Amino acid sequence: MFNRKAATRDAPQPNDKHRLSRRDLLKGGTVGLGAILVISGSSIIHPEFAWGLDTSNLKPETMVTLIQLARDIYPHDHIPDRFYAIAVKPYDAKAGEDAETKKLIEDGIADLDKRAGKGGYIGLGWEDDRLAILRKVEDTPFFQTVRGGLVTGLYNQEEIWPLFGYEGESYSKGGYIARGFSDIEWL
Repeated sequence: MFNRKAATRDAPQPNDKHRLSRRDLLKGGTVGLGAILVISGSSIIHPEFAWGLDTSNLKPETMVTLIQLARDIYPHDHIPDRFYAIAVKPYDAKAGEDAETKKLIEDGIADLDKRAGKGGYIGLGWEDDRLAILRKVEDTPFFQTVRGGLVTGLYNQEEIWPLFGYEGESYSKGGYIARGFSDIEWL
């Protein structure tokens, strides 16, 4: 799982070019999502952007990995991590209601970590390395469950709609014909 000690090492280990050193962390450099999130008890905190996520049923390390997994499945560089955290929060609630879901998610994350090797999935600094692992598990019930829930968990957040240029439903506002239907400038 997520290794808190790995982010505080003074010097990279031999043949470990992707490890984050303490000096890099203090300079503000980050490699992967795990280097910028802090796990404190059952909470995940993002100190730079002042948001946090409490967990009650899944391990905080699992939730951190789920946030990175969500970003890898639906990558949008202009979408802040807090929206991905909101999108994966329902998995924590569902894990409290259903033991099978909890096992599916915890085992799925453990499998990703095992496939990633030392440092786990979150320790892989390169997106291409993580995507190679995801391609191997894309047909598993774990991946399909997470991917399916993320579609609505991420894109149904009204706060991010403007980031995509979506103004929301139009029926209550008179429809699209009266609200910019013919504003297409690229034709």
